[in-house]
Amino acid sequence: MTVQIVEAHATGDKVLASAHSSELKEYSWKGSGGNIPAAYLTGSLAGLRAKSKGIETAVLDVGTRSPTMGSRLFAALNGALDSGMKIPHAADILPPKERLRGDHIGAYAKKISETPDRYQKTFSGYLKNKLKPEDVPGHFDEVRDKISHSFQAKA
Repeated sequence: MTVQIVEAHATGDKVLASAHSSELKEYSWKGSGGNIPAAYLTGSLAGLRAKSKGIETAVLDVGTRSPTMGSRLFAALNGALDSGMKIPHAADILPPKERLRGDHIGAYAKKISETPDRYQKTFSGYLKNKLKPEDVPGHFDEVRDKISHSFQAKA
């Protein structure tokens, strides 16, 4: 996932700040780069980068797709908002905090843990990265704090 803060110009748009979910590994993220928690963290990283450049406001561009409440798009928005950006939005489109942290991933892992083959197949990516899916919420909190602290240290 890529999150960008862009300034439109007649001669071409200018990217002012951006983040890609693959960068989360630099902050020790072991989870998927394409899920709700990663989208939130990527939005937070982009928002903190924008704030560090003095950019405080933005407008969300959802493109040509029909937006879905609680989706990765809005998780990324939530991350940017929590970084201190001001972006107009309706509060009901944001995913619940529990979903941002990956509580749903941990709960599902616990539910299917009694069927080891299914558990292994479903969560092979997490397990390969030595992250038990039940531990995603706590891991999310650690990575979010690491991202936040890295920008506080620069301030």
